[in-house]
Amino acid sequence: MGEIEVPPFFLCPISLEMMKDPVTIPTGITYDRESIEKWLFTNKNKNCPVTKQVLSNPDLTPNHTLRRVIQSWCTLNASNGIERVPTPKPPVNKSQIIKLLKDAKSPEMQIKCLKRLRSIASTSETNKRCIESSGGVDFLASLVKNNNTSTTSLEACDQDELEFTKPSDEALSILFSLQLSESALKSLNAKNGEFIESLINVLQVGCYESRAYAVLLLNSILEVEEPAQLVALKPEFFVGLVQILHDQISPKASKAALQLLINVGPWGRNKLKAAEAGAVKVLVDLLLDSSEKRACEMILTALDQLCQCADGRAELLKHGAGLAVVSKKILRVSKVGSERAVRILLSISKYSASPSVVQEMLQLGVVSKLCLVLQVDIGSKAKEKASEILKLHARAWKNCSCIPMGLLSSYPS
Repeated sequence: MGEIEVPPFFLCPISLEMMKDPVTIPTGITYDRESIEKWLFTNKNKNCPVTKQVLSNPDLTPNHTLRRVIQSWCTLNASNGIERVPTPKPPVNKSQIIKLLKDAKSPEMQIKCLKRLRSIASTSETNKRCIESSGGVDFLASLVKNNNTSTTSLEACDQDELEFTKPSDEALSILFSLQLSESALKSLNAKNGEFIESLINVLQVGCYESRAYAVLLLNSILEVEEPAQLVALKPEFFVGLVQILHDQISPKASKAALQLLINVGPWGRNKLKAAEAGAVKVLVDLLLDSSEKRACEMILTALDQLCQCADGRAELLKHGAGLAVVSKKILRVSKVGSERAVRILLSISKYSASPSVVQEMLQLGVVSKLCLVLQVDIGSKAKEKASEILKLHARAWKNCSCIPMGLLSSYPS
């Protein structure tokens, strides 16, 4: 804006830029709508950024007076290159959403409703929350559940607006874009008992976009669910996750699938279900090709969990590169990654170390890597576990030249 000084009360306290759509929250502070919506809804903060007061009611009231003052100031300074702030579109209200959903009875009207909902949701976070509180989530969930029975195609619609071929695909996309609150996620699953099963079905047979949205939405739902829900997961759930990881639809979808495996792993027989679904082989294959730090950490964490059951360890040993790639990642990813890798090797050494496996660990350089762990700054936990592994198989490895002489004296003869 050149040399023109913008009046300080025109500036949003969050972005420090001139407000385009000023709104006032219950604490009396005015912010630009986009900034405060991101603060409250996307980042899920519950306090006023300026006063730090907790907001039990995050209503945003348009400050029309301030907006008009800002617009007048812009007009007066137009000769200095200041563009006038346009009058924002008012947020949608609850009655408009309710009427829209009520009219969506026929397949054709449902398609029109989906197009309108997508447009409304894309305008602002306030509109997303309005859709959520007006029954829009249940409507969208019902279309996803009807995925297998719906024959309506969107091909006759304006394809510039809808790129999916079925209403259920578009409904799933909108559901994810709403970034549902924790209460809405819990309510979604509670009211629609078959909804998770519908998402699991999408994981296996949906189009690529819908499969990605399904795994991301499942991740959000199961993060807020009770343990009983996690124990009751069916084998098909793990088959779907493994397929997502195998197909590498997108980095976000893969990380969501990995996070799901990690989150549900400790509950019930989930480790066994995942192992039986082929998770270990896919994870080892991913680890072979992955160099990104966070991805490697997540893969190693998931493998660590799976190797806590006999089937998981058997699958790791069955894979020709299993032991080698886990050992290779030690000291090459991060302290977290190294600790997870050493934990995997400890599980193998404790519970699945046949004579041939012990010799394979020596031949593959696993023993050398464990000895190196003892000599570098990698963290006490990893060192303790590496030392435990070396002591477990002292008789088989004590003639290995890589083992420090100081350790040999503590080994049994």
